Amino acid sequence: MTPVPPALQAPVDVPLVLERCREVVRPALLEAVGRMHPWMGEMAAYSFGWCEVGGAPAAASGGKGVRQALAVLGAEAVGAPGSAGVPAAVAVELVHAFSLLHDDVMDGDPARRRRPTVWKAYGTGPAVLAGDALFALAVETLAATEAGASALRMLSAALSDLVRGQADDLLFAARPWTGPERVRSAEYRAMAEHKTGALLGCAAALGALLGGGTPSAVAALDRAGRSLGLAFQIVDDVLGIWGDPEVTGKPVHGDLRERKKTFPVLAALDSPSSEARRLAALLKSGADAQETVVLVEAAGGRAAALDEARGHIAAAEAALADVSLQGTAGDELRALSAFLLRRDV
Repeated sequence: MTPVPPALQAPVDVPLVLERCREVVRPALLEAVGRMHPWMGEMAAYSFGWCEVGGAPAAASGGKGVRQALAVLGAEAVGAPGSAGVPAAVAVELVHAFSLLHDDVMDGDPARRRRPTVWKAYGTGPAVLAGDALFALAVETLAATEAGASALRMLSAALSDLVRGQADDLLFAARPWTGPERVRSAEYRAMAEHKTGALLGCAAALGALLGGGTPSAVAALDRAGRSLGLAFQIVDDVLGIWGDPEVTGKPVHGDLRERKKTFPVLAALDSPSSEARRLAALLKSGADAQETVVLVEAAGGRAAALDEARGHIAAAEAALADVSLQGTAGDELRALSAFLLRRDV
């Protein structure tokens, strides 16, 4: 098992860091959403947990704010104030919300963070339109910055990767569990880096870019974010099977019931064990999810996934070590990596 580097054990209060970054970004995010068409703005606010259907104020969870934190910390890491990364944080948060709205429609997911998804609450067409509006607003936000052209090229590249990853994820569903056409672990890694890692890397790199960072610093933060995104996605896969629904907001064994090609299952199928052979037969027959969970763990899928995630956290740490980070941002970025790895797994 790959050890977590000692530098990741820094005594940083990560929830406090996330809260600080959210507070820095929130006024600008509110202002941006306030410029939207009122109906689109309401759906956006609902997706962020700010209101209920109809616009009544709410205080639902809008997520941890990891991407916006990476943008703020990316600016601070190159010696700029966190406020320099706020336009990057807003843009990336808007793109993330856009991707979730469309993702929920494509997957048919009825709930997110213990509330009906936007398409379920408002309808499919309105949810798609709101997603489009969020993306347009993200572009407008970055275009208004001094580094507008460079920032937009960076966001566009990340979005292209995200779409590529989402396409692969959808195509994986039609492929068999075993045999020459099965999904390989290497294909999963490429999908996850595109679908999840690209936007996390973009968040940190955009923050550094708007903070005046050197090209090498921007590139290093992009690499770190991409590795962090891979770990983040794999841990999400673990939580989708073994996480507490009261904590994750996801239904019990939801990914298994939807027959998603997640890393723990793929890793378990790669095992030469008898449990792996039984698991393959079970998956082909579409049998009980609970029995599937037992076999995935017995075949080493859970342990392999967590070990894989640790490896990507180590890669993120190595990328951060390639550049001289300013102030406390380096320690906070490393602590954030460790925090995301350990969340309820």
